[in-house]
Amino acid sequence: MREDLGDSRTLDLLGFFCPIPIHETRAALSSMKDGGVLEVICDDPETLRDIPSLCRRMGVELLEVTENSGEYVFFISSTSGNHIEGGSGDE
Repeated sequence: MREDLGDSRTLDLLGFFCPIPIHETRAALSSMKDGGVLEVICDDPETLRDIPSLCRRMGVELLEVTENSGEYVFFISSTSGNHIEGGSGDE
């Protein structure tokens, strides 16, 4: 269990597939205070590629990714500054 995370949230996206996990993750990060941590739980294997790409486009830090029995958990730290709303995928 992680403690003292400020604006920390959990986004349970089990059972959802592209593009829902990316849209929901982007929306959650956009509404979070700087320095918060978002935990995203998914079972869509495409998120292993898509969520790190989203983090780069939004300028947020992907802290950790774990996998257990086909479930992927991403810990993402929102950071000040480099948010690019609605990134188009141009990197």
